[in-house]
Amino acid sequence: MAEALLDIAEVAESSGLAPSALRFYEKRGLIASAGRNGLRRTYRPDTLGRLLLIACARGAGFTIAEIARFLVATPDDTQLRAQMADKARELEDAIARLTRMRDSLRHASTCTHEPLVACPNFKRAIESTATPSQPT
Repeated sequence: MAEALLDIAEVAESSGLAPSALRFYEKRGLIASAGRNGLRRTYRPDTLGRLLLIACARGAGFTIAEIARFLVATPDDTQLRAQMADKARELEDAIARLTRMRDSLRHASTCTHEPLVACPNFKRAIESTATPSQPT
């Protein structure tokens, strides 16, 4: 039995992306159309999984070019592997900063110190979110 193809409108609705974004991703080689149904593009159902990966990578700060390269990478691509390891370290740092920021905001939401931003615990948490290149 042949796999049911999804119309571009169905993919757009399921993914939350505009059809123009799907056409852009297709033009950049991130996804591939399975053909056409009249004038409308159709996609295989696994395109939705690919779009989830793309959205996750975009949310993590990857560029379209980086994602395109990642999607066709082979295990022999040592330069890309090194870049991926660097990106993983950057994400770990960002996660740690965001976690500290979340915790300080949670504290501030229940703190009785006036003003809230003068609370020593809040200030300490905010200062710990600064990276070496950011002033505290």
